[in-house]
Amino acid sequence: MIMRKRSISLFVLTMMNLAAIISLKTWPFAASFGLGSVLLILCVIIGFMIPVAFISAELATAWPQTGGVYIWVKEAFGHKIGFLAVWLLWIENVVWYPTILTFIAGAIGYTFGDNLANNPWFTAISINVIYWGMTLFNLRGLKESGIFTSYSVILGTLIPGALIILMGLGWYFSGNKVEIPIDTKSILPDVGTIASLAVIAGLVESYSGIEMNAVHAADVQNPQKSFPISIFITILVLTLFSTLGTLSVAMVLPSSTISFTSGGIETVAYIFQKYNLSFLTPIVGLFIALGALASLSTWIIGPSRGLLTAARFGDLPPVLHKTNKKGMPLGMLILQGVLVSIISTLFILLPSVGHSFWILEAMVAQLYIIMYILMFAAAICLRYTQPQVWRPFKVPGGAIGFWLTNIIGFIVFLFVLVIGFIPPSELGSADLKVYEIVQVAGMIFFVAAPFIITLFKKPSWDEIS
Repeated sequence: MIMRKRSISLFVLTMMNLAAIISLKTWPFAASFGLGSVLLILCVIIGFMIPVAFISAELATAWPQTGGVYIWVKEAFGHKIGFLAVWLLWIENVVWYPTILTFIAGAIGYTFGDNLANNPWFTAISINVIYWGMTLFNLRGLKESGIFTSYSVILGTLIPGALIILMGLGWYFSGNKVEIPIDTKSILPDVGTIASLAVIAGLVESYSGIEMNAVHAADVQNPQKSFPISIFITILVLTLFSTLGTLSVAMVLPSSTISFTSGGIETVAYIFQKYNLSFLTPIVGLFIALGALASLSTWIIGPSRGLLTAARFGDLPPVLHKTNKKGMPLGMLILQGVLVSIISTLFILLPSVGHSFWILEAMVAQLYIIMYILMFAAAICLRYTQPQVWRPFKVPGGAIGFWLTNIIGFIVFLFVLVIGFIPPSELGSADLKVYEIVQVAGMIFFVAAPFIITLFKKPSWDEIS
């Protein structure tokens, strides 16, 4: 048997994790909480991201095979529930892609004029051109994709992000007007209205994905050590960038001018204009778009490889099992692209780009939360049904730490699940009916879909068992 060379180093894995999670597009809507955004972000990281990181690290090091969440949930609850879990990971990304593509289109459009950034036709066309272009690139192989992601996340996210932070801090210490109050009374985020809580669902969704790159476990060098180290670095960098970056946006931009689809570049443009450096804005805008492309690249290939594993166990027809000579899931990527193109029509049919953005963000959060509930339940089940499996990394704190991590995680999951059905105040009351119909219908359809698919399952679909 010929062993496949492991092409993902610790550095590349960390960059892929950062690309999957850290994004300048989360800063604008978190900035709506002003100084309170810092505490809010820390609460989300402590109450959501760290529990997810601990659980996924334990599972990834105990079952370091290609497939990620599919393998974990299948081991705990059987084939059908495992298929549901990886299906949710995959389909929520299909729904999510237009939101990150909206951010990319907004960054590119903003470099050529404000009107393009909010033009629904420009957004819809950009979504399709960019997505299909990145899909074709990912067919070149995991090694090439990892190299592109590593350099792009540095050039397009970490450097522009650091620039926004430095300019924001410089703005404050230079004595310029700050758009938010900086005092002890403002430390607590204002969540006085139910509608404002809906923003938290989008924030939680933005920090999802630390477990996703476990689908590449068979390609990671020394996965038992690499996954925990990579997760620790990712959380540290994310915490610093998210808190300081969001605060910079809040301090510099007037709240009335912040756009959810191009807020990162607007912060840069606003400060550059004040310092007569506006000619640099298009350059930085293109770099920010490059960073978002790194995130897109990571997500395009990750969940598709996870679903490919389930497909080969007989959950999907053979046409979706097809891979190219680089081992990339050709059939799955084409199906994914077709669905993204269909969903992108929302940006033309709905009243504005912002409306489409928020509706999709909320649905993504809901679908992802259900997947996380299955993942955490699997971790609990496997602790007691397969205690003999070696776990190089265990959730810290022994049994108490394990259960506390799970309890905190489940509380956050249920909170986001409920809040996700409440439209954010940014949509306005006139959109309540459309919002609720899309959310409820979308949830029912996407959760039921894998069970409907298995009704048509044939023995010829199974390549493995």
